[in-house]
Amino acid sequence: MLPFLSRRVAVTALLCLLSGAAAAQSAITIASTTSTEQSGLFAHLLPAFKQATGIDTKVVAVGTGQAIDMARRGDADVLFVHDQPAEEKFVAEGYSTRRYPVMYNDFILVGPKADPAGAKGRDIVAALKKLAGGNVAFVSRGDKSGTHAAELRYWQLAGVASKGSGYKECGCGMGPALNIASTTGAYVLADRGTWLSFKNRGDLAILVEGDQRLFNQYGVMVVNPAKFPHLKAAEAQKFADWVISPAGQSTIAAYKIGGEQLFFPNAGSN
Repeated sequence: MLPFLSRRVAVTALLCLLSGAAAAQSAITIASTTSTEQSGLFAHLLPAFKQATGIDTKVVAVGTGQAIDMARRGDADVLFVHDQPAEEKFVAEGYSTRRYPVMYNDFILVGPKADPAGAKGRDIVAALKKLAGGNVAFVSRGDKSGTHAAELRYWQLAGVASKGSGYKECGCGMGPALNIASTTGAYVLADRGTWLSFKNRGDLAILVEGDQRLFNQYGVMVVNPAKFPHLKAAEAQKFADWVISPAGQSTIAAYKIGGEQLFFPNAGSN
């Protein structure tokens, strides 16, 4: 009896392994930004997509620039990021046939509650000018992410000759950048979604918010199978269609931390 049971257990284990391997092979790869992962959105969103479609997903969460490069190599089926100029260029170059707006939130400038630079307010450009002129620390993602691209646009608008002696690039994701800022009492540009899910705030507080220039739009694109025939185009399109559908949009809107909504669906926008 025992050898028979052992064989049954072994066969069951083998079937489970084969099933898992098959699921991994059939899963679509989503190249995305760290904010969708570190904010907890994907942990909320992807199980609902799986339940609706039966399609498995694998997320590679990196900076938006790295995610786009990954998709350009044909190493992802779907691109879900937040740097609209770079996304539009990706489509123009033929790597996708269409960009779909999905949701938005905003960027915020976070820093020490005492705000030694006097940056607090609603104007991100004025705040950066004060940071450049003061002897304060600023942590930049420095990773070609959507957040980093936005930060560089704001510095350009500020028109300062130098970002200040305290400006440092970490070459890291949003969570690690916030951790560095918390530990060192530095300023940092963050997306609100990651900030709301961030636990190690220490003495940090939101200092600048509400500027229209801090608007943060996310888009989704199916990587063009004409360039990469090996990609799972049909399943990838199902993801794009679902995430902009009423079901996907309501799932995004339902994701909250402490009663506060992190992302706002706007699939109908341009």
